[in-house]
Amino acid sequence: MRSYFNFEQYKTNVQTEVLAGTATFLATAYIIIVNPSILSKTGMPFNAVLTATVIVCFFSSLLMGLYAKNPIVVAPGMGLNAFFTYTAVLGMGVPWQTALGAVFWSGILFLLLSVFNIRTYIVKAIPRPLRYALAAGIGLFITLIGLVNGGFVIKNDSTIIGHAPNSPSLVIFVTGLFLTAILLVKRVKGAIIIGIIVTTILAYGIGRWWNEGVTIVNFKGFFAAPDFSLVGKLDPWGSLKLSVLPVIFAFVFTDLFDSLSTLVGVAEAGNLLDENGDPRNIKKALITDSLATLIAGIAGSSPGTAYIESAVGVEQGGRTGLTAVVAALLFLPFLFLAPLLSMIPSIATATALVLVGAFMLRPVTRINWQQSDEAIPAFIGMVVIPFTYSITQGIIWGFLSWTVMKLAAGKKKEITWTLLVIDAFCIAALLMS
Repeated sequence: MRSYFNFEQYKTNVQTEVLAGTATFLATAYIIIVNPSILSKTGMPFNAVLTATVIVCFFSSLLMGLYAKNPIVVAPGMGLNAFFTYTAVLGMGVPWQTALGAVFWSGILFLLLSVFNIRTYIVKAIPRPLRYALAAGIGLFITLIGLVNGGFVIKNDSTIIGHAPNSPSLVIFVTGLFLTAILLVKRVKGAIIIGIIVTTILAYGIGRWWNEGVTIVNFKGFFAAPDFSLVGKLDPWGSLKLSVLPVIFAFVFTDLFDSLSTLVGVAEAGNLLDENGDPRNIKKALITDSLATLIAGIAGSSPGTAYIESAVGVEQGGRTGLTAVVAALLFLPFLFLAPLLSMIPSIATATALVLVGAFMLRPVTRINWQQSDEAIPAFIGMVVIPFTYSITQGIIWGFLSWTVMKLAAGKKKEITWTLLVIDAFCIAALLMS
């Protein structure tokens, strides 16, 4: 083990890696609850999505540790699950089986891009400011979903949306939100999980004492056998229709953004760089990420991606793949806890959505807001996502506005042929929508 993970080279040991893996798990464990709560809105069974989520977390993180040898957890991505549910299924009317097929094919495409290094050309074609803006836009989208699920934002005929009237459930949501935020500020391990648990307990009291409409499932026990009913339920051939191709396109590029941003961020935080200054074993890491998405489509989940919360384990001293292996093993017991986790109401998981959205806004500080030909496209891409309730629209208009603004600024040299190909896909997606 010591030689396989190169403990001496990275000046670490088993105890440090185990502690780091535990810290990383606690920082990412919220996805076990949040992912099923989002995907189940499509009609997919909560318990089956939970099983699929754990399968993706376990196998993908294990592969990241043993194959790519990086201390990074891989799990269904926030933003990707929102796109799956609110844009593809509920927005575009794509059946969830077909959407799972789109996840599968996006995994295949991502794998080909990684194996043949085509990703290098794509990465160079994607302007960094636009990448930062789209990540922030997805964060705003997730925050909006969290505020709606928490009952904080409601529909208003006069102003489109508005603030909900005061109620016991709203007080509980805000209390849970502030509690979780305070725990994060104080760097308490597992802060989001603790916040979800406390909010659930408070919501349980509301549902029982005030009959205030908070959905609390009656206690059905702690343990149950895993629900594998979603495994193999994807519709791969139905997802190859022209109308679904934009979904595959969005999955591939959003997953690519997430993965590269995470790998670069975690590598910089832990100095996990190769001799060229690139993230360590980046090709193997991206192959792992693509396989996570492929597995997700088969298992019954939205795409998997590397998690930026892995930086928590790196800060704890994790430097090798053993950190990811430990985290992977800690996910396994949750295969048998679906009855307990299904009791958690939406106002409890909503707190996590709001705060995860806040984390995703960090990249906007890297955008040069003084340079209009970059700031305007970045702004358009960022705000179109939450305002249209569509990640696809944000990607499309972000890329197209970037090209138009650069042409207007007389900077034709900054428009590469790869960017023009992406623009062509964007226009095709608009015509097919």
